Amino acid sequence: MNRAALFLVACALGGLGGALGSMVGHSFGKGGLWAGGIFGGFLASMLIARIALWRRWVVRSQYWSTVLGTAIGFLLACAVTVNTLSSPVGPILSTFLIGVGAVLGTIRAPSLSER
Repeated sequence: MNRAALFLVACALGGLGGALGSMVGHSFGKGGLWAGGIFGGFLASMLIARIALWRRWVVRSQYWSTVLGTAIGFLLACAVTVNTLSSPVGPILSTFLIGVGAVLGTIRAPSLSER
């Protein structure tokens, strides 16, 4: 498994998913902006795990734990971003939490039949 590649893909796509989701949600007002960003991040979490499965960075039994780890990392990144909006450094660096969540989600050992 290439954890460095998973980390980079998760950071990039997780941030992009949240940004695109908030752009789409903005047309529904301020509440839509937040809901769209979170929904976009969750969709990106599933896409990241699917890419990891396709690239064989994870095995099928690790798919949902990767989705969960990425989604939790995204929620933590959201919390950091909301509290550091006065500076661009916090929101940018918070995307690292998405990558860390994805990598931590893959720690679950694959089943014996999938090794």
